[in-house]
Amino acid sequence: MRNPLSDTIVSIPPSGIRKFFDIVSEMKDAISLGVGEPDFDTPWHIREEGIYSLEKGRTFYTSNAGLKDLKIEICNYLKRRMEAVYNPDTEVLVTVGGSEAIDIALRAMLNPGDEVLVPQPSYVSYVPCVTLAGGRPVIIELEEPDQFKLTKEKLLEKITPKTKILILPFPNNPTGAIMEKQELEEIAKIVIEKDLFVISDEIYAELTYKQKHATIAAFPGMKERTVLINGFSKAYAMTGWRLGYACAPEIILKQMLKIHQFAIMCAPTTSQYAAVSALKNGDGDVEMMRESYNQRRRYLMYAFQQMGLECFEPYGAFYTFPSIKRFGMTSDEFATRLLQEEKVAVVPGTAFGECGEGYLRISYAYSLESLKEALGRIDRFIRKLDKKG
Repeated sequence: MRNPLSDTIVSIPPSGIRKFFDIVSEMKDAISLGVGEPDFDTPWHIREEGIYSLEKGRTFYTSNAGLKDLKIEICNYLKRRMEAVYNPDTEVLVTVGGSEAIDIALRAMLNPGDEVLVPQPSYVSYVPCVTLAGGRPVIIELEEPDQFKLTKEKLLEKITPKTKILILPFPNNPTGAIMEKQELEEIAKIVIEKDLFVISDEIYAELTYKQKHATIAAFPGMKERTVLINGFSKAYAMTGWRLGYACAPEIILKQMLKIHQFAIMCAPTTSQYAAVSALKNGDGDVEMMRESYNQRRRYLMYAFQQMGLECFEPYGAFYTFPSIKRFGMTSDEFATRLLQEEKVAVVPGTAFGECGEGYLRISYAYSLESLKEALGRIDRFIRKLDKKG
């Protein structure tokens, strides 16, 4: 029998995030600090709107691009929070999470062999989605001395005549790094000068602790070059509702919509009605959750300092990225031993790119009670390593 599989998909390794959590699910008394999922329930007014939509029998398809009311609220939100102005009729597409938006943006924009700049460490989907779209991923290795930011020097170093798209993954998963307004301005100048496009993944835009998030799409000359991607999973604790959106120039969005029509039809109707309430009435909920995450962030940074674990201070998302280089183990070895010996699951930094070697991703999207117990176990593990060393 001939090989039934695609060589391309077989060549793509599975996500490095999931490896440990299959084990954790069957391990008694284990604590996971690895999954990027808010521990809050979706705010009640959002759930209530979803329930009401079902009670009213709103179980039909929406238009392919999404509910008009939701697209209007997305535009209102982006104007209010980020000074980015979009037309709800021609420049907004509601998707099945931000992940679908990343996938279809790349498929709509890439021709075979086009190069896509992917700063790493970063979210695990970018490189596989570039490959599946026929593009060539080119890695930009971000470094701790630069606070894991994308510098203009690193960007210029990787641009070639084949470069078409820059993925901008800030606030960053896994490092928690952010890009400030003046830093984005430098990147925008290069993008315009080199005639590039940007896919800006801003799913953690509401979870910044140093200052308000800025989008590169709001800079002069950048809206027509940018696909802005966001969603409801992180800011509104709506992971299971599977709802995101993309805002882009009409010329790009029309082709993204075409892929969405054939592959998805439309995002979940119930989720779309609930998301209208999230955007209209959810600012207070977001603020409450952000304050709670910030408290946990500060607690983790203090705990790492007390146990002698070096860690760059993150100002975005809900992850820390401590260094374990001094222990002489790979990230995978450290994470495996920590799970086996202390029943704490974290993600090796290499799950987010080879330059993540020597680091771990630890999420603080968990209760303080769970964090305290897990950090106590990590401290005990480190003390054992130090004694042996």
